[in-house]
Amino acid sequence: MCGLSGFFSPKGFDKEKGENILNTMRDRLAHRGPDSCGNWLDAEAGIALAHRRLSVVDLSPAGHQPMLSASERYVIAFNGEIYNHLELRSQLYASSKSWRGHSDTETLLAAIESWGLEKALQASVGMFAFALWDRQERILSLARDRMGEKPLYYGWQRGVLLFGSELKALRAHPQFVAEIDRTVLPLYFRHGYIPTPWSIWKGFRKLPPGTWVSFSTQDHDQMPEPTPYWSLAETARKGQGNVFKGSESDCVDTLERLLGQSIAGQRLADVPLGAFLSGGVDSSTVVALMQSQSNRPAKTFTIGFDEAGFNEAEHAKAVAKYLGTDHTELYVTSDQSRQVIPLLPQIYDEPFGDSSDIPTFLISKLAREQVTVSLSGDGGDELFGGYTGYTDFQRWEKRISKIPYAGRKVLSWGLLSLRIAGNTRNQRLLAKLSGALSAQHFASLHRALNVHWLPADDVVQSSAEADYWYTASALDMKLNEPLDHALLADMMTYLADDILVKVDRAAMANSLETRVPLLDHRIVEWSWTLPQNLKARGGNQKWVLRQLLYRHVPKQLIERPKMGFGVPIGEWLRGPLRDWAEDLLDPYSMEKEGWLKSEPVQRKWREHLAGDINWEYHLWDVLMFQAWLREQG
Repeated sequence: MCGLSGFFSPKGFDKEKGENILNTMRDRLAHRGPDSCGNWLDAEAGIALAHRRLSVVDLSPAGHQPMLSASERYVIAFNGEIYNHLELRSQLYASSKSWRGHSDTETLLAAIESWGLEKALQASVGMFAFALWDRQERILSLARDRMGEKPLYYGWQRGVLLFGSELKALRAHPQFVAEIDRTVLPLYFRHGYIPTPWSIWKGFRKLPPGTWVSFSTQDHDQMPEPTPYWSLAETARKGQGNVFKGSESDCVDTLERLLGQSIAGQRLADVPLGAFLSGGVDSSTVVALMQSQSNRPAKTFTIGFDEAGFNEAEHAKAVAKYLGTDHTELYVTSDQSRQVIPLLPQIYDEPFGDSSDIPTFLISKLAREQVTVSLSGDGGDELFGGYTGYTDFQRWEKRISKIPYAGRKVLSWGLLSLRIAGNTRNQRLLAKLSGALSAQHFASLHRALNVHWLPADDVVQSSAEADYWYTASALDMKLNEPLDHALLADMMTYLADDILVKVDRAAMANSLETRVPLLDHRIVEWSWTLPQNLKARGGNQKWVLRQLLYRHVPKQLIERPKMGFGVPIGEWLRGPLRDWAEDLLDPYSMEKEGWLKSEPVQRKWREHLAGDINWEYHLWDVLMFQAWLREQG
C-alpha cells in the first residue's frame, strides 16, 4: 500500500519548479508510504510522477518507485497489491530478459509491455490504482481496481492535469482551484458520502472502479470517458444467466475453495500480517480460513467499548479463543474515541458522514503497533444480502408492486401535498413514503428507502443536483429478483464510496495496509450466479457464508442480532460534544457561508437535544461538512 501523485502539463514545465511542486504533492501522502519516496520527471514532455512507499512485498531497493519497465518505455507509480503476480511472472518468464527483484510492480510492468494495458489489467487479481506513462507515445494512463479498494482522483486545472491517491496531494499544486462543486452537495446529504465519479471540488473526479482513462498531449483540458476493463453490472447480468446448479453442500464447498484461494493470495507479504476480528460472520470467516492455512497463531485485533450496545469485543474474544489466534483487544474510552473527531476532515479530504470511521481508525492504530498488513471482512453484506435494510426493501417492494405505477404516482403527489403538524419525523415519513411510491424501478426504490437527508428536507441552499449515475444506468437492467437490484446498487455505490473509502483512509492514516479477501473479483463473479435462497432465506441472511463459518466455528458463538461497528454519536451530541456541535451549527454562520439552510438543521437539532428523535445520522452529515469546510480555511 502506497500513495501516488503527479501532474501532466502538455506544454512542458520548468524542471526545478516542477521538482519542488512534486515534492510537496508527494509528501502530503507521507502517511500512505513512510518507508521511502521517489520522483520521476520529464519536464519537456510535461509529466511528473511521485510515489510514497509502504514496503510490503520486496523490501529491497528493487521495489523502489516510480519504476521503469525493462525496456524503459513505461514508468509507473503504483498503489496496491497484485496478489497473483507470481503466477503472472511465471507466464511472462520467457518474454522477460531479466528480473531486477520480486515486486508485483515489476511484474505488472512486464505484463503491460508484453500484453498491453487492457490485457494486463484483466489478468491481474488485486487491489490497485496507478499512473502509467508511455514514454514512446507520450500517453498518461490512470487505472483502478475492479471493486474500488484503492482511490484515484484526477482533474484539469488551468491546463494542468492533477492526479493522486488523495485530494490533499492535488491541493498542493499551485494551479489547484479550490471551488466547491455545489451540485454534489445534495448527493452528499442524501447518502452521507459523495458518489463516484464526483468529488467535492469542481473539476475533479474519482476514477470509477474497473476502468482506465488515458490522456495524450492533444487532450488539453479534455476529460475522456473512462474505458471499462471489467464491469460489475455486466458481471451481474452474466452471472444470473448462468445460475448455480449444484447442491447446497456444493455451494458451500465452492465458497470455501474460492475464499481460501483469495486468502492464500492475500497472505503474501514480506512484513507482519494480521486481521481485524469483530466476532461477526464476515470477519470470523476470514480469520477462520486464514488460521486454517497457517501453522502459527494468526494475529487478530479488536477494540471494545464500555457502552454495551456498541461492544463486540467479548464475541471476538470468544471466536479468537476457539480458533487459537494471537488476539489483541483494547477497550477505548469515550474520550479516546472523541479525540479522533478533529482529525477526520484532514483524513478524508471530503465531507464524509459515516461515524464508524472513528472505531475503524482506532482498530487500525491498534493493529499497526504489531503488523503492517491487516485482512478485513468487508463485503460480505453486499455480496450475500446481510444488511437488515434488505428485509425492509423486500417488504416495501411487495406492498407497492400491487399498485400500478400510475396509481402510485397519484398517491405520491397526494402525500406531498399533505401538511401534518408535529415533529419532523411525521413529515419525513410522508416524504419517504412518497418517494417509495414514485419509484419507477427497484434501484430507485432502494435509493428512496436508503437516504439520510430527503430532497423534501431542503437543506442545501441550491436545488441543483449532479446526475446520480447508478439509478440512471440501472433503469434498463433486468435481474432475476427485486432484491438483486438492491445488492447491486450497494456494491456499486455504498461499498465503493463509503465502506472502502472509510477503511482505506482510516488505515492509511496509520500507515497500515488493509486487504479485503471477500472482494476478490472471482468471488464477486461467482456470487452473482447464486439464487437468493442461497444468500438469504427465512430471515437467515448471508446463508452460504454462515454455513461455511459453521464448519470452522460453533454456531452458538456467532448467532446473535447484527450489531454495527459504531460509536454512540447520538448520546455524545447531547453530552460531551454538544458545545462543539453548537459552534458548527451556528445558524448565522451557516447562512452566511451560503451552502446550507439553517432552519431544517436547527429543527432537527432541537428535536435531538430534547430526546424526541435520534437524528444522529443527519446531524453528523452536517457536522462533518461544517468541520470539513472550516478545515479548508
